[in-house]
Amino acid sequence: MKITAIETYVCHARMRNWIFVKVLTDQPGLWGWGEATLEWHTRSVVGAIEDLSQLLIGEDPRRIEHLWQMMYRQHFWHGNGIVRGTAISGIDIALWDIAGKIHGVPTHELWGGRVRDYIRLYCHLGGGKMEDFYQTRPDDASRFGELAKQAVEDGFTAFKSMAVPETMPLEGLKPIHYAEACVSAMREAVGNDIDIMVDCHARPSPRMGMQFAKALEPYGLYFFEEPCWPESIEDIALIQRAVSTPIASGERLVTIHAFRELFEKRAVSVIQPDITHCGGLSEVRRIAAMAEAYRIAIAPHNPQGPVSTAASIEFGFATPGYIICESVHNDVPWRSEVVSEGFTVEKAGRIVRPNTRPGLGIEINEKEVKKHPFQQEVLQRTFYKDGSVGDW
Repeated sequence: MKITAIETYVCHARMRNWIFVKVLTDQPGLWGWGEATLEWHTRSVVGAIEDLSQLLIGEDPRRIEHLWQMMYRQHFWHGNGIVRGTAISGIDIALWDIAGKIHGVPTHELWGGRVRDYIRLYCHLGGGKMEDFYQTRPDDASRFGELAKQAVEDGFTAFKSMAVPETMPLEGLKPIHYAEACVSAMREAVGNDIDIMVDCHARPSPRMGMQFAKALEPYGLYFFEEPCWPESIEDIALIQRAVSTPIASGERLVTIHAFRELFEKRAVSVIQPDITHCGGLSEVRRIAAMAEAYRIAIAPHNPQGPVSTAASIEFGFATPGYIICESVHNDVPWRSEVVSEGFTVEKAGRIVRPNTRPGLGIEINEKEVKKHPFQQEVLQRTFYKDGSVGDW
């Protein structure tokens, strides 16, 4: 059995261009789907996949680990950068899809079978609609409360918000009070039985991140995400030690080597590897095994397209430390038209029942994808009041 081609299909989904990866074989009807979506770097990733395909054409798709090592270690430069790491991830996910199809079982069955009966989903405020999640003013507390109620009405028992505003390295009390007001409004709107997460997007400096974490501690957040740059792992660790709120990070880390320091410094309570960036299903399983040794929970980063979601769910059904899966359902109205999925989602509680089809259980409708060709992603540029560059 040989790989005969690796194709990419770009599907514009407003904020992102989904990059679907199709690995074809010389066996009739046998192919696998992966995803390598990386916003604002679409053309770079497509090119990187084309470069990597030179290593893989003619190779046996069943030798997944061997092929992963080739993609990561050959061509001299290791695959620990975001562009090449994303390209490797997309191909690796597709290879695991093929493996499940060869054996006629869902991919999670290849990793020892199910460890749970269902997976809980959480949403973004607004369901992934860009304007609601990213452009709701941080001082509009009432709007945060309204969107929180809507998430619960849609069946979710957990949701994530961007209640922490963009701030300069040091500011006064105003942004702290804004964040408090927003989180207070959400908690009042949904009560104590609903889990609320706050994503800082690594906007704050370490000192501002510490202030936000302490101010929001009384509201019992499920987790507080990226309180400062991921490059500042020691500062993230200081914040985690200062508050009882679980701190989460890891969506921007590529390969197990980047996560090792996060574990060694006991910097977080929750890791958020992105399966489409960190090295695919092969690498995220190694990361999860290391996390298990530290008893750190896993909640994958997953705001991308439907193949990313399917891969995250397959991973979750076979991974003990997995606690919840990020999802978007309202980013584009035609999301369900481009994919057929093997798992089912129950609206009450937004829980996922296992996929029963071989592999990832998904199939991409290539004709529908072609209706949404590449467009430049919406630019997101942030500047502080004085004109200096900020973090979006």
